[in-house]
Amino acid sequence: MKRCMVVDDSSIIRKVVKRILGGPQMVVVEAGNGRDALDMCAAELPDVIIVDGVLPDMMATEFIKSVRALPGAARVRILISILQFDIGAIMRAKRAGASGYLLKPFNRAQLVERFRDLQAAA
Repeated sequence: MKRCMVVDDSSIIRKVVKRILGGPQMVVVEAGNGRDALDMCAAELPDVIIVDGVLPDMMATEFIKSVRALPGAARVRILISILQFDIGAIMRAKRAGASGYLLKPFNRAQLVERFRDLQAAA
């Protein structure tokens, strides 16, 4: 079973992702900040991480680099979730190790399409 982690301080965003992606083929786990998410990743790496571009306790790029430093994290697909298209933020996230980006707010079709793109690229 695939495992997805959503890291966002907004409980609404976390619930939306969980409702859209959660099901028999995907377990969705939630974290409200980067430190909690890193602790969860150290215990069990997810297959995909959706991380907010603005975390309450650390820079998103710092979070991405920390995940990439974990054993086995090369296979993890990481999407940075941002409010507006910002090529600089996207490039910084990619240099840190992000696989791509997702614009907020997103709907079911956009989120599912982005996941299909990630699976095709894997």
